[in-house]
Amino acid sequence: MTSYSKVHAPADLFDGLRTRPSQVWGAVRLVPLVRAEPVEDLRLHPRIHPGPGVVDLGRKGSYCSYIPHSFVAEWSGDGSPAAAYGTQLAEGRPGQEPVAAVGLHFHRRMARQEARRRQRFLPLHLALEGYLALHFGGPTIAWEEWSRQAVRQGLSPRVEAAYLGLQVPGLADALSVFEIHPGQCGVLVYLADALAAAFVVPHPEDYRTLHPTLVQDLYGDLVHHYATLMPPVSDFRAHIAGTGVRSLGELRAAAAEQTDRWAEFHDTTMAAGLVEQESVWQPVRRMGRFTLCRFLPEFRPKQDNHIGEAIVDEHGRTVYLKTFRLSETQVRRGFLLSRLAAHDWHLADTAAEFGIDSAALALRLETAGFGHLLRQRR
Repeated sequence: MTSYSKVHAPADLFDGLRTRPSQVWGAVRLVPLVRAEPVEDLRLHPRIHPGPGVVDLGRKGSYCSYIPHSFVAEWSGDGSPAAAYGTQLAEGRPGQEPVAAVGLHFHRRMARQEARRRQRFLPLHLALEGYLALHFGGPTIAWEEWSRQAVRQGLSPRVEAAYLGLQVPGLADALSVFEIHPGQCGVLVYLADALAAAFVVPHPEDYRTLHPTLVQDLYGDLVHHYATLMPPVSDFRAHIAGTGVRSLGELRAAAAEQTDRWAEFHDTTMAAGLVEQESVWQPVRRMGRFTLCRFLPEFRPKQDNHIGEAIVDEHGRTVYLKTFRLSETQVRRGFLLSRLAAHDWHLADTAAEFGIDSAALALRLETAGFGHLLRQRR
């Protein structure tokens, strides 16, 4: 079993990356990240999947999901099963027209070594599976408060909702009209100035190739609501005072100072929720001098909480990063599960930590969608 280690989010999460001026389209703000020196010995490229997929988790079972792309993938075509579009009635007569269907693609695990130096993984699925599997086994002790289903099946089934990037208002337009900077290896996506996602790759050519896949990624309902309901955000424009600038060299220095000020403000303020969060990191697979990892936050209510996956080199520097911002409801669920697990799922002890009684905690569990875990008393 792979162990988790509690660490602070690396101080060098964006080490080697430089922040460039943001680009604004309505409520969408994109902040480019560029590398002075690209990573040459790790390259990423996409494989696009035109339909739903089934992910084989080995002994853990499997799950079905819409998987728009992976970063190295294999699948078979002839004779594969198909899923029907909607509900369709057919008499089964010979020679009848075929039922309208879409092919299913089968993926053997979310991270799988395909060759000696090739790794295929499903973007964000590593991170989301880590969140969905959080204390999935349910109560570790069969306290009388828990139902038989909770003791036998744990949290199965566990379901969370997300939006496709194409459904986020303004995101597709912003990604299509904004320029890609020379040396750009990443981007931070803000909606109504709330950090929605971070995306970093090793090489500028990888970013140019993978830039369109951002509209095929998953985004939480919180940032979707921000993009839908919030007004356009203001653009941070540089202002250089005319006094004291008497040559091109002084003008160049003044422009560089404004760029540095913006980068410092962004890195220490706008991105602070991601950079400074306490996280639990899990190594998933070694790839030569690189390690594929995923991480979970400490679930801080009413604060930014991001799950994600990363590839780090032997020095701990991030060469690949993709994150997903949890909604407040998702944070609350993770927080409740974490505190219950810390108290061996003893309801009274967990309630005492919150300063409430067991009945109030049971109501919180019901509101969070975990009511089926509780024994219904008559």
